[in-house]
Formats: sequence, C-alpha cells, structure tokens
Amino acid sequence: MAHTTTDKLVLALDTGTTSARALVVDSSGAVLASAQQEVGLDTPQPGWVEQDAEELWRAQLATARAALEKAGVPVARVAGIGIANQRETTVVWDRTTSRPVAPAIVWQDRRTADDCERLRGAGAEALVRRKTGLLLDPYFSGTKLRWLLDHVPGVRERAAAGELAFGTVDTWIAWRLSGGRAHVTDASNASRTLLYDIHTGVWDDELLGLFGVPRALLSEVVDSSGVVGESDPALLGASLPIAGMAGDQQAALFGQACTRRGMGKVTYGTGCFLLLTTGEHPVTAPPGLVSTVALQLGGRRTYALEGSVFIGGAAVQWLRDGLGIVGSGAEATALAESVTDSDGVVFVPALAGLGAPYWDPYARGGMFGLTRGTTAAHLARATLEGIALQVADLYQAEADGAGVAPQEVRADGGAAASDLLLQVQADLLGVPVVRSGQPEATALGAAWLAGLATGVWSGIEEVAGLWSAGATFLPQAGAAGDLRRRWRAAVDGVRGFARETR
Repeated sequence: MAHTTTDKLVLALDTGTTSARALVVDSSGAVLASAQQEVGLDTPQPGWVEQDAEELWRAQLATARAALEKAGVPVARVAGIGIANQRETTVVWDRTTSRPVAPAIVWQDRRTADDCERLRGAGAEALVRRKTGLLLDPYFSGTKLRWLLDHVPGVRERAAAGELAFGTVDTWIAWRLSGGRAHVTDASNASRTLLYDIHTGVWDDELLGLFGVPRALLSEVVDSSGVVGESDPALLGASLPIAGMAGDQQAALFGQACTRRGMGKVTYGTGCFLLLTTGEHPVTAPPGLVSTVALQLGGRRTYALEGSVFIGGAAVQWLRDGLGIVGSGAEATALAESVTDSDGVVFVPALAGLGAPYWDPYARGGMFGLTRGTTAAHLARATLEGIALQVADLYQAEADGAGVAPQEVRADGGAAASDLLLQVQADLLGVPVVRSGQPEATALGAAWLAGLATGVWSGIEEVAGLWSAGATFLPQAGAAGDLRRRWRAAVDGVRGFARETR
C-alpha cells in the first residue's frame, strides 16, 4: 500500500527496561520515524532492581514527541496510540497526585525470593499454577506488590482506603497519558501479576487474599485492541485514542505475525523470551514453562506457552558497562567473531537469577573454563553462546513437555542484529531462525493492535500480511552437542549459589 498524505498513522510506544521507544507507523506498516531514550536502573541492594516510574514516563513522553516531530505529520493524522511495556514491573501511585509512593520494583528484582519460598512451602503453588498458569517466583508482580504494601509506611492503609492505584507499566503509561482518567490494563499484562485467573478472565478473590492485595488498588482489565481512553491534548498537541495495549512479549508475538497455533518467536531484548502460540485454550505448561494470555480481542482470549530468560542482551551490556571490554553490541559480535570458538569457556549469565526452565532466584552468574589463554574475544563469544544456550533450554522444554515446538523461530530485539548469535541459535535448535525484517517487532505489534481498533487495518489477516522476513539462518552441523554438555555442567555450578553462600 503506497503511503499518501492522507493516510492514517499509528503512534506506538514501547516502555522497555533499559529504554523507551516510540514509532510512527503508516498504513503500509512502514516506520516513518522513531525515537529512543535510555532509562536508568537502580540496584540499591544485591538482588534488588528498581526504577523511577516518573523517569519512565518522562522518557516515553519525550520519545513520543520526538517521533511525531521527526515524522513531520499533523498530529490529527494519528488514528491511535498503542502501548507495549516491560511486564511484571510494579508501580503504586497516589490517585490524586499521580505520584508514585515508592520506586517501581522491576521484573528482574529478586527481593521476594524468600516470600515465594514460604508460600510454596505452605502449598500455595498448586493454586497459583492452576489459576494463573504461572509459578511462584519473584519475577511476577504479586509478591512485589505485597512487598510494597508491607514495607512502605502507610501504603497498605491508604490502598485499602482507595487512595492508591496499582499497575504494571502499561497501566502507568495509560494513566499518565490520559491525565489520570484511564486506569486500565489489558489481559496479557494482567496475566503476569499472579492475581488474575486466565481461565475466567477476572481478578481472582482467592488470589487477592493469598497475596493480601486490596481490590481497590486494581485496574479494569480490557481488550488488547480497543479504545480505552484519550490522551490529554496538552501532551501531544491533540486528544488521541489510546487504542492498543499488550505486554512487550505478547506484542512482539503479534508483531511477528505468530497468530496461528504452533508459531513461535524469540525476542532478544534485556532478557530473552520464547513464546509459542497455543490457540484459544490454555495448555498445561510443562515443568519450567508458563502458560499466559497472548492477547484478548473482542472479549476472546488466545494463549501462549512461554519461557523467560532474565538476562539476554543485558549480558552484552554487562560486557560493555561492567567489564568495559566492548563499546557496543556490534563490537561484541565483531570481537566474538575474531575467534573460531570460545576455547571451552562457558558463561552462565544468571546476573539476576535463572529464569525458565530452572526458576532459581538464588543462582548467580558464572564464568567457567578460564585458562591463561582466555582472551576478551573468548569471553565475548561465550557471552553470545550463553544467550543462545538459555533459549535452547526453553525450546527443548517446550518440545519435551508440550509435545510441540515451532518448526522455525522468528527473531527480533536488539541483540538479534548479531549474525553470530542467530547462527549459533539455529545450530543449537536444529531449526531455521528467521530475523524479522522489522527489528522493533514489539512496538510494531502495539501499532497493529491500535490500528485494528481504529480502522487503519481491517483485521488480523491484513496486519499479518505486513510482516516481512529478513535474513534466515539455517542450522549447521558442528559442536552444538559439546556446547550443551559444557552448559549443563556450568548451570549446575551456579544454581543456589546466593543461598548457599549467605
């Protein structure tokens, strides 16, 4: 479809963990303009990860304004706004002032590991697993929210009195966009909180009681595609419909056009997330994986099987910021490509514990196989291999436990720019890995959801037809078996480390 000066456009917002992005997308699916701004993370104690929710909002608003300015189009041509977001991150704010009562607790935060262990010991995990499709882990929002209620003075009392609001980042951004008029979350984000029954589609009283959460804190659960409010006209120059919302991984699944059962994608962002579409009925997740809402459209939910790795592309950031051996992701790939293998070095990037399929919040990162001959290039290659090996664990768990695994995997996210990473990934999985023609699949999925709700596109088939493939990486015979064997030994070496050494 050719772009014209009367085309309706969509503004897509992607409030991530390390940056906020905004895209202006036209009706052909082309990105007319984009903007990005980094956001900070605080680690005040070992295992704690926090963010300033106000900084998230300011960065997202700034990128929205910058993308619109770069596009050079009248704001009146924007049909709607789509929101994608880092999931599970927990924000509580004052309904009157819209000011957070404490720093946002980020999805990577591990402070509630002992709380999860106590609940598990009390036999609560079976209930959680049955109703939410999730596991008892600090990753999800429920125990983070309980921590805020129990540890920030006055918050529990004010929450019970209806003075405060809770939300994941989608809810927070929609609240601020709408000037406090829209307190909403979509079903995909609600399904990550431990408070929402994915079968009935409601906040569940039994789960609220388990985590001690007052219902007065909660938002309205809405469709992933649909107009749920209007932006404050003072923010962007016009009142624009807020018309699409989805957690970043579900948005990327949609943005990769994985709409049919058995289709799957992996996003290489701060973490790595392998999602497999399972259709209109949730499947019982195999051990180590979770079942989650993919999207809700027209009141009907579709589901996905998911494995989540906490540290993916963030491992490359650690090489840059922590060790100072590279200046960028591209430099890390070039350094890794300068050697033919990692010379036996294995890096388990459990810098925020291990996610699926291990779910060990006490694991810590480890580098194994170091010798006098180890160089920075070997460390860089081991880091890329460690990212791919974590995803291979997820793929194997899906294939073994659910009896289904995608016959190709579509790849997106910042680290997917690395040819070496995707080639190693294809070798480990034994199936083709297809890089998306549009690396910002998360924001694109949010754009598609908003455009569906506002008539920019007529239906799922039309938007799926907008997807295009980039490079395809075919599996090659080689040393994948040796990599997997060394990896298993290394993972055994890091599990439970923080608990055993405190």
